[in-house]
Amino acid sequence: MPCAFTVLALFQGQGAPPAGGGAESDLVSLLLRSSLLAKGVLLILLIFSAASWGIVLYKTWQLQRARRQTSSFLDIFRRSSKFSEVQAVCRNLADSPLVGIFQAGYAELTAQLKASPAPAPIEGRPAAVAHRPTLKSLDALDRALLRAAGTEVSRLEKRLTFLATTASVTPYIGLFGTVWGILAAFQQIGGTGSTSLAVVGPYIAEALIATAVGLFAAIPAVYFYNHFADQVKQFATAMDDFSMEFLTIAERNFT
Repeated sequence: MPCAFTVLALFQGQGAPPAGGGAESDLVSLLLRSSLLAKGVLLILLIFSAASWGIVLYKTWQLQRARRQTSSFLDIFRRSSKFSEVQAVCRNLADSPLVGIFQAGYAELTAQLKASPAPAPIEGRPAAVAHRPTLKSLDALDRALLRAAGTEVSRLEKRLTFLATTASVTPYIGLFGTVWGILAAFQQIGGTGSTSLAVVGPYIAEALIATAVGLFAAIPAVYFYNHFADQVKQFATAMDDFSMEFLTIAERNFT
């Protein structure tokens, strides 16, 4: 596990490498001999990597929970005969992005229906037994749904930008550490006058570790960023479909 031994070497300070020999022992010994700058580069890369994996675990939990609650909410929404019945269960399904859209639409719908004036009585005719409220503006309801959808998409995309930053920045940080290590190797050649692999090999190996750790941080970040972005896109499509369904019901019953 190169990453585990990298962490060990960064925080161990001075001392002999752990027993066991082999490639792992050689890797730790290389890191123990590395410069302060090289250790700093590796520490930055490991911080990026740890933060990225934390975001990956959190977003996996968040999106799975949102998917389950969205399925439950749609089932309740399509079985209910009144919007007030759906509103009553929204608190228990708050992680679904459709709940936020429904609540915004329901609030706008309620405000318009309350503001709908009763028709004036016609002289010589009995007053209407019941006034049927109507929507004043279907476009205003549509705008309320669009605003809520934008808010929900932003909530689902939260922290994904850090994965994109990790994917784009960490290879360059690792490359910087590698270039610095190569410079140290050339300085060693100039100081000793020897081009023997035994002399410069450890410096080159130390330099390449930074690139390896940079890729270790970047590759998972690229994969999971694309994976989560695709899931958010699917949620955005579901939100558009739900908004159209909400508008259709509102137009059918209140216009």
